[in-house]
Amino acid sequence: MSRLPCALLLGMALAGCSTSGTRSDAAAAMIEPQRVSEHRGSDDLLTAGLGLDGVRAMTPPAFADAARPTPAELRRRAIWNNWRGIADLSPSGGYGQVYGSTAAVPGREFSALATLPGASQPHRMMVQVPDGFDLAKRCVVVTASSGSRGIYGSIAVAGAWGLPNGCAVAYTDKGAGSDYFDLDTQSGSREDGTTGQLDGGGLAFVPDAPLGATGVAVKHAHSKDNPEADWGRHVKQAAEFALAALDRAFPDAAPFRFDNTRVIAVGVSNGGAAVLRAAELEGTGADAGWLDAVVAGEPNVLVEGHGGRPAYDYGTEAALLMPCALLHLPAESLPHPPLRAQAEPLWAARCASLKAAGLVEGDNLAAQAASAYQQLRGSGWTDAALTAGALSVGFDLWRAVAVTYASAYGRYGVGEHPCGFAFAAQNPDFSARAATAAERSLWWSDGSGIPPGAGVGIIDSQLAPPDFTLPGLQCLRQLQTGDSAAAVRVRQGIAATAAGLPRQGLPVVVIHGTDDGLIPQAFSSAPYVAKAQAAGRYVRYWQVRNAQHFDGFLALPAYGARYVPLLPYMYAALDRVQAYLDGNGSLPTDAVIDARPRGAGAVEAAQLAMPR
Repeated sequence: MSRLPCALLLGMALAGCSTSGTRSDAAAAMIEPQRVSEHRGSDDLLTAGLGLDGVRAMTPPAFADAARPTPAELRRRAIWNNWRGIADLSPSGGYGQVYGSTAAVPGREFSALATLPGASQPHRMMVQVPDGFDLAKRCVVVTASSGSRGIYGSIAVAGAWGLPNGCAVAYTDKGAGSDYFDLDTQSGSREDGTTGQLDGGGLAFVPDAPLGATGVAVKHAHSKDNPEADWGRHVKQAAEFALAALDRAFPDAAPFRFDNTRVIAVGVSNGGAAVLRAAELEGTGADAGWLDAVVAGEPNVLVEGHGGRPAYDYGTEAALLMPCALLHLPAESLPHPPLRAQAEPLWAARCASLKAAGLVEGDNLAAQAASAYQQLRGSGWTDAALTAGALSVGFDLWRAVAVTYASAYGRYGVGEHPCGFAFAAQNPDFSARAATAAERSLWWSDGSGIPPGAGVGIIDSQLAPPDFTLPGLQCLRQLQTGDSAAAVRVRQGIAATAAGLPRQGLPVVVIHGTDDGLIPQAFSSAPYVAKAQAAGRYVRYWQVRNAQHFDGFLALPAYGARYVPLLPYMYAALDRVQAYLDGNGSLPTDAVIDARPRGAGAVEAAQLAMPR
């Protein structure tokens, strides 16, 4: 393993640095790889040597020393976590048999920390270059992590298609990720994922925190950068970094430029929105056609008009009302969230709390549940989205997302959350405590970028009986609906994330499940496609029946029996786009795909009803 110095910040490029005329200024004055690692033999790029059986295993790869894992151990565990968080790896799910591949791909990884002009915190970029990179058909697949995941957050999406096809794959964590900072010990993640002290330098995230602050700082929440507003720029910068990495990997074939290297952007969820934001960026000079095609799955994208709604708006609405509203749906119609028997009394208590707060009507549980349900239906929720949303209710996901995003949108630092939320390791009574060394060692590999998880929990200063989380949720909702200074500040941050139109003539394929209960298509992809197509943009739309948001949760029997995976359609769309760019086919047409769930059996190709 070798280390290379960081040569130049991209900000210098945008200030006008230039080298020879063979590449645009922005691409020429690039962040050079700070770390290069080789992955061959018992290791590889796609699964870190775990293979299908290894990523399917129920227990994560272990550390020899729990408090001091090596970079290789952390990488292997991060890859294990991110595969399982995105793909349905259950034996009956079809991955590796009906669709997808986990075959070993040897090669190198080039990684660096970079800072966008105007940002205060760095973000991660990485390029995986397979030994089988096709120099005769130069190809880069650029991607952004889904959710707030770390740098490997899109490996099951982009890596699983790009690497076997001989492409380099460029990743960005888009300013979020799992680089948590422990305020008690003043320590955080180094570039290689290991834990280091602030006074040692080289950390991926150092918050602007008041003296004596305790707990955990989370990059997405506390960077003060509102990274979502710059998701498209993060993707383009990762593509530029890929050119620099390919120059390093194949000096005899350099220079790699946008006019001699194909670039396809792909992502799901937040990553899907990021690649759509990248589609807006025109580029200049040799960069004018920097992006050749886009495939976006279940994108958390905001557009004005056509029914578009910010995820923070419908997410805080769901956090308040959905636990009660689900009681209006027949119990047999719901895929059971974890611990449903324990959850239903909590849902009933939420109905009572909402009634006391004047947020629902009705003098009994059935009437209150009907009132909550009708409010959600009236604001655009479908029964299919509500049904799948039971999973997010069961995991308290709505609250977790709202806590982090409110802080990000308002550019609040440590200790500044307008609703008093914070993050820390927790005692059994949910009070804050200091994290252990073993817990800190897991944050980079196991964290999702949004607590709770990986030993970091949400500290809610407004917890109060009888409905403990309701006061905090009401505060979060007021940031969307109220007129306080904090609410205005948060909504300004949300407005900065609105998407524009893709570049004229750029091929774009958008894919979304009709049953998505986290990012309902009615609020996100459908408005985006409607606006883009009305403007004459080259956008195609696949709507997949019986697909919800989380392929990873199809390993739960009730969900696997009811829903189909979305990843097969992502890979198929990439195949179609690649063939189109090669001149061997047309772009797919709009389609409503009548996919059939596997029920009690295993996924078969015919059930996917793949468009032809």
